[in-house]
Amino acid sequence: MKLSDFDYELPPEYIAQTPVEPRDSARLLILNRTTGGLTQSSFHEIGSFLKPGDLLVFNDTRVIPARLLGRKADTGGQVELLMLKRRAPLTWEVLVGGKGVRVGTVVNLEGHAELRAVVMQEFGGARRLIQFSQPISPLLDKVGSVPLPPYIHASLADKERYQTVYGKIPGSAAAPTAGLHFTPQLLDQLQAQGIGFAYVTLHVGLDTFSPVTEDNVEEHIIHGEWCDLPGETAALVNAAKREGRRVIAVGTTSVRTLESAQAGAQAPAVVAPFHGGTDLFILPGYQFRVVDALITNFHLPRSTLLMLVSAFAGREKILMAYEQAKRAGYRFYSFGDAMLIE
Repeated sequence: MKLSDFDYELPPEYIAQTPVEPRDSARLLILNRTTGGLTQSSFHEIGSFLKPGDLLVFNDTRVIPARLLGRKADTGGQVELLMLKRRAPLTWEVLVGGKGVRVGTVVNLEGHAELRAVVMQEFGGARRLIQFSQPISPLLDKVGSVPLPPYIHASLADKERYQTVYGKIPGSAAAPTAGLHFTPQLLDQLQAQGIGFAYVTLHVGLDTFSPVTEDNVEEHIIHGEWCDLPGETAALVNAAKREGRRVIAVGTTSVRTLESAQAGAQAPAVVAPFHGGTDLFILPGYQFRVVDALITNFHLPRSTLLMLVSAFAGREKILMAYEQAKRAGYRFYSFGDAMLIE
């Protein structure tokens, strides 16, 4: 598989810069992955395409104010830190922006006179391991800001619009954007319809910001992300699979968590409780064992997320659906419209 197999043209005007209001007024494109048939709808009508007994699996992570600004202690040069993964109480893996940020560099952070960071290790590219002078988590609301994706250039008036309404576990560097379309009212409506809910946690990390550059996509290395599938969710998923009900992942992060959790399951269970890192890279040819349907947004060309949905529905069907969506004026990426792939 070549990187060019997962490319498509997308003029900048198709990239959503702001979220629609209300959340569930986004458009919804339903793709039947068996027939390739497409149906257009609105997200608030998604219940019309779900069945009583379906189990929706949500990622309940919350985005942390992971973007920090500071200056190098020796030269005063500006530095940006994008926090990706906590390694220890004072130690984080980050992406750095700025010149000459090498091992030993001390960065004085803005917003707190006594807060500084020291670069402990270089991983290549912009990735660094840094150590803070004090625990950073309690200070993030004061010194940090929410990092929006680089293709979004408009400011976000309401920072909660880059959080899901059900998110509760802080830790992500980016939002699980498929879930941004749900409102409390829509969730209540779906529950009243007999739809089941279950929750996993995957803290979205480095690969959201790392484009695939290898021409042979199978050579691409996904950096691990922390995820958790609790025992309660495992029981709900196993019961749904045993009873022939659909397990519907809300977002690619839920897909990766569910499919990672099947590795340790003992038959007849399909998944087992799972807590730890996952580097699962899903490409066409992957055999899905847990997920029966997927709610997702429209993804970047040449991205691991486009490869995942291509594995689920077929590359040709996905690219055909994307072309139809472009012709119909759908909005793409994080603040864009949604797909239900069933």
